[in-house]
Amino acid sequence: MTAAYQRSFPRFAHIRPVPQQFFYGRCGGVRYAATRFESTPGATHEQLVGMQDEGSATKYFRGTSAGMWSYLATDGFPRAPHRCGDVPQIPDALAAAWGNCSVG
Repeated sequence: MTAAYQRSFPRFAHIRPVPQQFFYGRCGGVRYAATRFESTPGATHEQLVGMQDEGSATKYFRGTSAGMWSYLATDGFPRAPHRCGDVPQIPDALAAAWGNCSVG
């Protein structure tokens, strides 16, 4: 997912998924994932400032037939009431299985 997000937003060269903020599943034979990102060592001041907003939003991905990941969407800010359940690219059944991407 990190590489897929960086392909869409190359300015974020120093990021990683936030621990325990990762969702993965299959629906209809298609792989999906969701995570938030945080900066890693080596991030520039510009990247750190950019991640202040980007890091608070969950990113959504879909697995490709080639085994790669493609970036689908970012949830809004502030988050919608049903979190990933309000992201049209994520199947409703999967959002429900993920508890609408609620963490602790």
